[in-house]
Amino acid sequence: MNGNPRRTWRERSACLVAAVGTAVVLAPAARALHAQSPSAANGGDLAPFTVRITSPLGRTGAVARLRIVARVEAPEQAAALRTVKFFVDDVLLGEDLDGPPYSLEWTDENPFEPRALKVVASDSSGHTATDSIYLKAFEVVEASQVSSVLIEASVQDQDGRFINGLQSRAFHLIENGVPQTLDLVTPETMPATYTLLIDGSQSMQRRMDFVRQAAARLTKYLRPQDRVIVAPFSRNVGTVTGPTNDLHTVTDAISTIEFKGGTAIIDSLGNVAELLAGMEGRNAVVLVTDGYDEHSTGAIEDTLQKVRTAGATLYVIGIGGVAGISLKGERVLRLLAEQTGGRVFFPAREDELPTVHELVAADVQKRYLLTYTPTNQKADGTWRKVTVEVEGAYKVKARPGYMAPAPTPVRPAIEFTIQDRDRRLIDVAREDLIVVEDGIEQRVDTFQEAVTPVSLVLALDASGSMKKSVEPAREAARGFVRALRPEDRLALVTFADRSEFAHDLSTVRQWSLDAIDKYQVLGGTALYDSLYDSLARLRRVDGRRVVVVVTDGRDENNPGTGPGSVRTRADVSRALKETDTAVFAIGIGPRVDRELLAQLAAESGGEAYFPDDVSTLGEDYRRIVDNLRRRYVISYSSTNTNRDGNWRSVEIRTKGDNTTVRSRGGYFAPEK
Repeated sequence: MNGNPRRTWRERSACLVAAVGTAVVLAPAARALHAQSPSAANGGDLAPFTVRITSPLGRTGAVARLRIVARVEAPEQAAALRTVKFFVDDVLLGEDLDGPPYSLEWTDENPFEPRALKVVASDSSGHTATDSIYLKAFEVVEASQVSSVLIEASVQDQDGRFINGLQSRAFHLIENGVPQTLDLVTPETMPATYTLLIDGSQSMQRRMDFVRQAAARLTKYLRPQDRVIVAPFSRNVGTVTGPTNDLHTVTDAISTIEFKGGTAIIDSLGNVAELLAGMEGRNAVVLVTDGYDEHSTGAIEDTLQKVRTAGATLYVIGIGGVAGISLKGERVLRLLAEQTGGRVFFPAREDELPTVHELVAADVQKRYLLTYTPTNQKADGTWRKVTVEVEGAYKVKARPGYMAPAPTPVRPAIEFTIQDRDRRLIDVAREDLIVVEDGIEQRVDTFQEAVTPVSLVLALDASGSMKKSVEPAREAARGFVRALRPEDRLALVTFADRSEFAHDLSTVRQWSLDAIDKYQVLGGTALYDSLYDSLARLRRVDGRRVVVVVTDGRDENNPGTGPGSVRTRADVSRALKETDTAVFAIGIGPRVDRELLAQLAAESGGEAYFPDDVSTLGEDYRRIVDNLRRRYVISYSSTNTNRDGNWRSVEIRTKGDNTTVRSRGGYFAPEK
């Protein structure tokens, strides 16, 4: 199951405490059910086996290909297992009939939406057992300043023994050359997530047993609160298992790694860092590799920045062949570990592995937490170098710095429709779209149908020229009012010598129907005033906004010798650009100002219709209703973070041919 690409990614702002920048908080999975169902064959006896989901027990911070793993435990004399079915949000993902370990691959396409995973196992006697895991949505926390920074440090003596019991006055911290005042120093045991990034390339084939032992032995040093992610890689990161605290699931995942293909260490490390961004607790990446990188295309510094942003520490276990690890490979591995506050090991024999794992586990688990409020509170997205010193002849290992939060992102929401060459509305998916802002392609975060309620103003021409069309106009307007959704708010404006509100925005349809019954025609055509007043009213409301204007003429007084409005066309254009409102215009007959109505519709992402007479007015109303129900909304974090209040041009197009996208064409950036 790949999820619904039209779901909205939920982003909630909150205060940032003892952290830095934009963070994605990993919520632990909740086990909603772990019970055996009564037998369907023997009148209610409990099933003689159990099923338990062991992976994933949480979520990584990005779209990822995951293994859902279930363990089935049964006594020796139990009936033969028949099926193990996997469900996501109660939709069947598939079933595994190949025997243990029972698993299926699933792409978690939207970690900002909650998901319910369920596994149902049944045997040949009709017994069933079920387990469910509820994966909570990630929460995005946006920070506009650096409130408090947390740095982890391990302290060792000259013999490599970890030192506990140091007082806060023994620590000194410097950021970018400026001494800082520490708010808190405490020895702390935090849950840790160990990501086993295991090189599964062809060059590791001869050492595969050593690799599996190196990765599997680490699990013996884990605490109950720790979690493990197994991420095999060659040229790309493969299917991820975890987070899990089940050791059998970890060893099974390691044993299934197939060693083939080339190697891209730098690129794969960067991809894993993106997955880990924002996960709670300590993030320790244990890279098991021979150091031979032949396919990476990214820069080492870019990967290091991703690791730093994730707050991860890299531990390298270098496993060489007969000739050992190359000098170049060793230099790269040492650089990666040192620049992330980690360590590097090159065990030559299997009997050295326990010492390696003991040191890795101790380094992760025995640390001091240092928090301070930086003197530099700018949210500029820059790297801040941090140095931690301790009084005495001790060695300190700590993350060498942190990324300050980037400026608060600019996140426009653009509403649009897509039509074919015959102007028929068509459906589209996110992957079909290309979004370009001021010439720079953007990455769409949110794509959904526009289903939120609409605030709508219906502006009806009540000038004398409409005299012969009064009753058909009334009947068509009544049909339009009745076709709106109950939750949409409607206001009614009539305009002749002046523009007047018959009633304000409301969901009470009877008010609109009563006003239409009283509709009378007489006088000139204050078209500009009606449009300006409608836009001015909608400017004060949130959400989707629409103006529907129906007229048979142009802006003029009753004799036709001068303007009919106090406002001008320039006033209307300015109000339209300042108000994110779609204008739908119906211009009836030959005297209508087609240029104005078409321009307003094009600039706002609406449409203009020009029937020959009032007889087809009802059909045009129906087209407007259909358009409002077939609109989409995209949102993205703009690559331009400047909050300058300027207009930004946005082009939305599809990858296919013969389609037309109608939108407002851009947005005004927020001001500081």
